[in-house]
Amino acid sequence: MAANELGDFLRARRGRLRPADVGLREHGQRRVTGLRREEIAVLAGVSADYYTRLEQGRERHPSAQVLDALSGALELDAEAHEHLYRLAGTGGRTGRAVVREVVGPALRQLLDGYPGAPAFVLNRALDILAVNALGAALYSPFAAVDNLAEMVFLDPAGRSFYVDWPRAAEATVASLRLAAGYDAHDPRLARLVDALGDHSPEFAGLWRTHEVRGKTRQAKELAHPDVGVLSLTYQAFDVRDAPGQQLVVYQAEAGSPSANALSLLGTLAATRRGHPASRSFS
Repeated sequence: MAANELGDFLRARRGRLRPADVGLREHGQRRVTGLRREEIAVLAGVSADYYTRLEQGRERHPSAQVLDALSGALELDAEAHEHLYRLAGTGGRTGRAVVREVVGPALRQLLDGYPGAPAFVLNRALDILAVNALGAALYSPFAAVDNLAEMVFLDPAGRSFYVDWPRAAEATVASLRLAAGYDAHDPRLARLVDALGDHSPEFAGLWRTHEVRGKTRQAKELAHPDVGVLSLTYQAFDVRDAPGQQLVVYQAEAGSPSANALSLLGTLAATRRGHPASRSFS
C-alpha cells in the first residue's frame, strides 16, 4: 500500500468529479481527469497551495473543519467521510487498533446456532476466522475458505460462483479500502493488497478508485455446482468484544426456491463431512 493514503484518496475522489457535477462551467479543453486541485480548493474554502500540500503528503494533519469542507467539496457519502477522517488521523485515535484474530467460544456457539443459514466471522482484511457447517458447504467450490478477497480474485471458482462477479469484486475492494482507513500500516493487510495487486489486474484497477464501503445488508446471487443459483441476502454485525471482527449471516426468503436449495445443500454436506459443525481458521 502507498505511504500517502490521504493524498491518494483525495486525488482519486477529485478525479471522479466533473465540473458539471459541482456547478462549474468548463472552459476549453481540460488536461486533467476530473476537477483541478484549484477547483477543489475553491469549493472547500482553502488555499490551492494548502490543498496541494495535502495531496502531496507534505501536510498530514488537517483540522476537522478542513476535512468537513473537503468532504462536501468531494461529495463524499457517510462511509467515505468517516474514511477521510481515519486517513487524516482525526477523531481521537491514538496508535494502532488491536484486532483480535481469535474467535471466542460464545461466538462459535452462536455460529452453530444458525443451522439453516450460512454464517462466518471475518476480520477487516476479510480473513475468514470461523465458519459454520452450512457456510463451509456454501463455499465448498473454492480450493480454500480462508480469505474472501483471495477467493474472489485469485481462485478460478470465484468467477462462476459470484453470478455478478464485477459487483462482488467492487464490493470486496471497497471493504479492503475501508480496512486501510483503520490501519494503513497493518502488515497483514499490506501483504494481502500487494499480492492481489501483483496477481490480479482487475484488483489493481479497482484499488486505485479508492471506493470505500463496508458490509451491511445486500442481495447476492451465488451459483453453487450442487444446488444451482441461490438468491440470498446477508447482514453483518460488529462483534462488540472483538473490534475488527464481523459476524456475517446469509439467509434466503422463507419458502423460496433458494431456501429449499440451502436446505438441500445442508443435507448433502451432512452426508459427506466427518468434521465438527463449525470450523476455525485462526
